[in-house]
Amino acid sequence: MKFKKKSQVTEEIPTASMPDIIFMLLIFFMVTTVLKRFTGLPVTLPEAEKIEKIESRRHTSYIWMDGAQISCDDQILEVGQVSDVVYSKLIADPQLLICLKGDRQIEMEVLHKVHEELRAAGALRINYSTKLKAS
Repeated sequence: MKFKKKSQVTEEIPTASMPDIIFMLLIFFMVTTVLKRFTGLPVTLPEAEKIEKIESRRHTSYIWMDGAQISCDDQILEVGQVSDVVYSKLIADPQLLICLKGDRQIEMEVLHKVHEELRAAGALRINYSTKLKAS
C-alpha cells in the first residue's frame, strides 16, 4: 500500500511583509539623509536700506568674494577663471542668475574684474547680495 503525502512543500519566499520593509527603509533614508547646502567664503555682506528676496534658488549660482579669494561651487578660482566656470554653467542652464556675495571691504578693482569676466561669459542676470540695514 502506497501512502500519499497530504501536504506539499513549496519553495516560495513569503512576500506579504515586503511593502512594510520597503516603507521602513524609505522612511529611514528620508530621515537620515542630509542635503548639503553650499557655503562659500566667510564674508561680511554690506548693508542696504531696501532688499528684495530671490524668488527661486533653483536657477541661482553663488560667487563669494573676499579680499584675496573668489569661490564658486566649492572651488577657489582666480579672476581669469570666472568666465569659463560661469560660461559652462550658462550652457547647462540658460536661466541662470549669478548672485555675487562680496565682502564689505572688497576693493572695487576686484569687483570690476569679476563683473567684466561675467560679461565676457554672457551672464546677463546678476544679483548683488546684501543684508538689511538695522534701523
